[in-house]
Amino acid sequence: MVSNATDSPPVPEIPEEIAGLRMTKQRQEIYRILIGQRDHPTANEVFMRAKDRLPNISLATVYNCLEALVQHGIIRQVNFERESSRYCPNLREHVHFHDAKTGAILDVDFKPGFELSDILDLPPGILIDDIEITLRGQFSNNQ
Repeated sequence: MVSNATDSPPVPEIPEEIAGLRMTKQRQEIYRILIGQRDHPTANEVFMRAKDRLPNISLATVYNCLEALVQHGIIRQVNFERESSRYCPNLREHVHFHDAKTGAILDVDFKPGFELSDILDLPPGILIDDIEITLRGQFSNNQ
């Protein structure tokens, strides 16, 4: 299943604390941006969007907020080769599809009941803590 920004539900109220992290108004706004439009923005894109509601916010504050959210496991930092880091609020195990033509990045969910051992010949005793799979290609003209 592919999910994109147009399928996003309304943005819920952000609590004052998530995962032990005090959610300042800057962190709340950064998180609101990420869950409101799930398009995997860069820090600079988050900064430009945040300036609408927080005109005095600095790029350094955006980076600090993103780092705090990543360190507390509230969002994921995603890296695609030599590009700028991007940020993803989807904490479920999933794959990213990176469209080479447009640069769009979409979340692709695993089918229910999917097991890595179904497609990978994992050595005995390996425990997987995290999965990072990126699919690269282009949207067909049918999109």
